[in-house]
Amino acid sequence: MAIRVVRLGSPRAAGEGVRIGTVRRPPRGVPKDEYAQRDLYDVWLPNLAPSEELLKRGQAASDERAWRSFAARYRAEMKRPEASRVLDVLAALSRGADFSVGCYCENEARCHRSVLRELLAERGAAIVQDAR
Repeated sequence: MAIRVVRLGSPRAAGEGVRIGTVRRPPRGVPKDEYAQRDLYDVWLPNLAPSEELLKRGQAASDERAWRSFAARYRAEMKRPEASRVLDVLAALSRGADFSVGCYCENEARCHRSVLRELLAERGAAIVQDAR
């Protein structure tokens, strides 16, 4: 049992389980009843997405310093009780169920899901390492 950290829209892996979209906004132009069918997500959980302002900063991060600043601010947002409790629940669930969390970004190294992966691991989550 484990969490996979995935790019939303990528083909699902065998045994992946429920796919959770940790994104600020649903996909544009896609009817809600097609999200799962298009391998986007089954459940939307914007609580783990960066705030709108921070999302823009992350997308504009053009160098390592700007990216580290984004990651530090995202970590600070995830310390808020409402986000921290969700991370704790997902970490606990990962030890008894298969599911995935993800975002649309092509490059995980420059996506909040790379930090999300770290935050879940720090809480003892079981994570599939090859799902990058």
